[in-house]
Amino acid sequence: MYQLAEKREFKMKLTKILLGGALLLSSATFAVAQDQSLQVILCGDDTWGGEVNAKHAAEWEANNPGYTVAFEYVPWGQCQEKATTLAAAGTPAAVAYMGSRTLKQLAQNDLILSHDLSEEELNSWAGPILGTVTADGKVWGLPRAFSTKALYWNKDLFEAAGLDPESPPKTWDEMYEAASAIKENTDADGFGLAAASFDNTMHQFMNYVYTNGGEVINEDGEIVFNSPNNVQALEFYGKMAEVSQPGPVAYDRAKLRPLFVESKIGMFISGPWERNAVGDAVNWGVAPIPVGPMGTPGTLLITDSYAVFKGSGVEEAALDFAKFMTSYDNQMEFEIAAGLTPLRPDHPEVAKMREEDPTWNAFLDAIATGGPEPFVTDYVGLQDVINEAVQGVVLGEVEAAEAVEIAAEDLEDYK
Repeated sequence: MYQLAEKREFKMKLTKILLGGALLLSSATFAVAQDQSLQVILCGDDTWGGEVNAKHAAEWEANNPGYTVAFEYVPWGQCQEKATTLAAAGTPAAVAYMGSRTLKQLAQNDLILSHDLSEEELNSWAGPILGTVTADGKVWGLPRAFSTKALYWNKDLFEAAGLDPESPPKTWDEMYEAASAIKENTDADGFGLAAASFDNTMHQFMNYVYTNGGEVINEDGEIVFNSPNNVQALEFYGKMAEVSQPGPVAYDRAKLRPLFVESKIGMFISGPWERNAVGDAVNWGVAPIPVGPMGTPGTLLITDSYAVFKGSGVEEAALDFAKFMTSYDNQMEFEIAAGLTPLRPDHPEVAKMREEDPTWNAFLDAIATGGPEPFVTDYVGLQDVINEAVQGVVLGEVEAAEAVEIAAEDLEDYK
């Protein structure tokens, strides 16, 4: 029904890599690397906090004579697969930047180490953030990058549609009504909706789940996707397609920004990076994601983490390095350089951020009420199932209640 073949092919490839890696590692004995070098795989390039990375790595080296850190920057679309492939081949990097959603599968296949953290270290993160890296009572990655989401609105389009440009919607009904007014009274569409076969479609939908009191997996590890909250969320997601840009199944979240910049849509939901990307192209504001009728304020919390791989020969040093790089002050310095939402909202620098740029408030306030990205053993399977449900409703091929029921059954295979 949907074009998800590429996703499924990658899922099978990843599973094959991981299972093969588990077999390789179970029979191997690893010696300490002679040169005592820590290979660290990072995503992107060194323009993204690279100077701070280099500075902190040099400080760690000074504190740990005999070890050197070798950063390898790999393009975003390839970095995680490279780290996994190396681990499966028995030649792992010491540390790699990984989406936290991969950690449970890596742990289940005995490819990564857990982190021994003190109560103080554990308590330095908000509970929902810690939930993105914790499974079976163990922390499998140290959060390195973080995002929350908020609603961007075009004030000029609001005014042209007869709406108050300084009053963004606070509820789903208000958001739909505002989008309808923009679509009916201007040349723009009311809302930017993502429904492509891509991971951030699932991410976008999870914002609606969490603002309507829903869940995918509860604290006991049970699939609870089939709930009235989630049926209502999916119904509303499909309803927003009526006032969104044409053909939402062709759009992932990144494709919505150009529409917003060109005043072709009145609103969209995204992360704090859009603040700089949109700039002064339009007269915009940012506000908390509107709340559903069964919910309270919320957002999806996504983290990327430093994972420490088994078999590098320098595991203990790698664990110490990852902890040093993500420590309280070092992490904050990196986040300022990279323009990320701070992982530790109680840091003194956060108050300065709020004062200097109030557009941070919507993203920072969302942390306490946000929900984690579902932590499963097959994240590609998870996103495929949820994306199929979203697309089916957006295209009018299935009712929300049926789509949610089918998805909940399928998700049992991936928890």
